[in-house]
Amino acid sequence: MGLQALFFYLFAFLAIASAFMVIAARNPVHSVLFLILTFFNAAGLFLLTGAEFLAMILLVVYVGAVMVLFLFVVMMLDIDFTELKAGALEYAPIGALVGLILAAEMVLVVAGNSFLPKTAAGGSSPIPDLATRSNTAALGDVLYTDYVYYFQISGLVLLVAMIGAIVLTLRHRDNIKRQDISRQVARSPETAMSVVKVKSGQGI
Repeated sequence: MGLQALFFYLFAFLAIASAFMVIAARNPVHSVLFLILTFFNAAGLFLLTGAEFLAMILLVVYVGAVMVLFLFVVMMLDIDFTELKAGALEYAPIGALVGLILAAEMVLVVAGNSFLPKTAAGGSSPIPDLATRSNTAALGDVLYTDYVYYFQISGLVLLVAMIGAIVLTLRHRDNIKRQDISRQVARSPETAMSVVKVKSGQGI
């Protein structure tokens, strides 16, 4: 067994074990920490396959941003998880059905070369030589040439989702002071301050 195969089995075993602990841990904070460990091991598997860009994106985006946000939200919100998990068994059949559908899709993707070898071979793009073109540059070439419109559409979808989240969570309250930019700009020295003459012995 080579060193690369040894690290592959190590990362794969840790990823599977930590993924199981995500759903088995009783403490939600521990579940988030196990999910971060799963992402780290998945990044190690990406590095072994030569996809260093995907590994860095997984660490920077998911571990560095999304999972840290989840961790702070879980730690800051006072949620009764016992009451929340009480009705989880009612949705177990639906969850099992969705899991079976996802498993079937994964089997079809993995075994696609066996079922339709001509389609799988024709749909693959040529891989450039690593000595002349890095993986990150080759991925950028494909992303910003063949799939540039899909990339722009995904950006618009994320922008709409962000604006929708802000609009849905925005609440105007009467007892909160807000900044009025136009009123502040229109102020003059006469309206901004006033001189009050206080007689002797009548001040605060």
